[in-house]
Amino acid sequence: MGIQHFRLPDVGEGLVEAEIVSWKVKPGDTVKLNDTVVEIETAKSLVELPVPFAGTIAELLVPEGETVPVGTPIIAVQTDSAGDETPPADAGTEDLVPAIPEPDNGGRTAVLVGYGPRTTEAKRRPRKSSRPASPAVEVQAPVPVPEPVVAQSKEPAGSVHVLAKPPVRKLAKDLGVDLSTVTATGPGGIITRADVEGHVEAPAPVVEVAPVVSGRGDTRVPVKGVQKVMAQAMVASAFTAPHVTEWITVDVSATMELVDRLKGDKAFRDLKVSPLLIVAKAVTLAARRTPVINAAWDEPAQEIVYKGAVNLGIAAATPRGLIVPNIKNADALTLPELCAALNYLVATAREGKTQPADQAGGSFTITNVGVFGVDAGTPIINPGEAAILAFGAIRKQPWVVDDEIVPRWITTLALSFDHRLIDGEKGSTFLADVAGILEDPARALMF
Repeated sequence: MGIQHFRLPDVGEGLVEAEIVSWKVKPGDTVKLNDTVVEIETAKSLVELPVPFAGTIAELLVPEGETVPVGTPIIAVQTDSAGDETPPADAGTEDLVPAIPEPDNGGRTAVLVGYGPRTTEAKRRPRKSSRPASPAVEVQAPVPVPEPVVAQSKEPAGSVHVLAKPPVRKLAKDLGVDLSTVTATGPGGIITRADVEGHVEAPAPVVEVAPVVSGRGDTRVPVKGVQKVMAQAMVASAFTAPHVTEWITVDVSATMELVDRLKGDKAFRDLKVSPLLIVAKAVTLAARRTPVINAAWDEPAQEIVYKGAVNLGIAAATPRGLIVPNIKNADALTLPELCAALNYLVATAREGKTQPADQAGGSFTITNVGVFGVDAGTPIINPGEAAILAFGAIRKQPWVVDDEIVPRWITTLALSFDHRLIDGEKGSTFLADVAGILEDPARALMF
């Protein structure tokens, strides 16, 4: 019998940390080899981890909600074979992930795929205490709202400390003047009418009004995981690639009719057919005539990299942030195959189960803002790509056909592209080709 420790692995994406989202087991549970024991969130997605040995769960070493570096022991398993019985920090060769050497500066050495060793500092968020705090700590009084500071008279009625005749006192009261603040010039220190009037005419001191404090406190949410990577990627793209956005409004009534026909076609049985399918197919076809759309700018090498296949990304909003899974070799798929791939991509993204490999290697992205009722926008290019297409809402609108105004299905497409490698002519040609196919799907036969 022995205790073996399972260390947090790098799940093949060169990341240095992950958050423990939820444990699927508890101490005392029996597990078999490759049973799923924990769900983690990396900088790209949610990932379920299988345990690399069989036995009984001895201890969960990291609580849910905590972010730990790759290589950290996260679970202890009691196995039948003799194994590592040392504390987690000294776990030996029985661990799934070997110990990561610690540098002299107190940091840690993380091996990033494609970049080699890199020294970083591992940080954890403080653990949440499971012990209830005392009432004096838990119960908080409501935050008082300070009242604005205003000047008021402090002169008590009949005060013997301020010398002034009754008419002068009445004048001071009417003017809201505190007699104790007035400089007396009359005989024997008496405040005169001129003193009061002169006090009013003098520049009034600046009264600072205390800021109003809301009784409801602000909420701070740590930026991590998918949200953090998305923010970094969008900033890098927006301030690296010179973006140009072009728009086109198109009559897609023929596309809507095609979608209705495909829904009844036996080749699409058990598949969800939507206009996005026709847009995706139009993109792969239009890219044949304008291949630079499916390229990328390599800044260090000062080269344009033309991608060998269209790995079509579909931007997906998830509760944990924006992700862009992509369909590999989308340009080589038949329409039913492309439909099945889209269905799988959307379903997996909604469940939060998109794997890192499904997000890597994209070459062109479609963002379907129409599902939110938005007509169009100026999308930011996904890093490592050259262009992105925003697909707006499809609405029935008045449209001129043969000099007559008739109701038609209308949408707007917006193409953002990297002007370092795509000029206006190429961007316009691609956008017009996509719009042409949506307007008349028969034009697809020309590509």
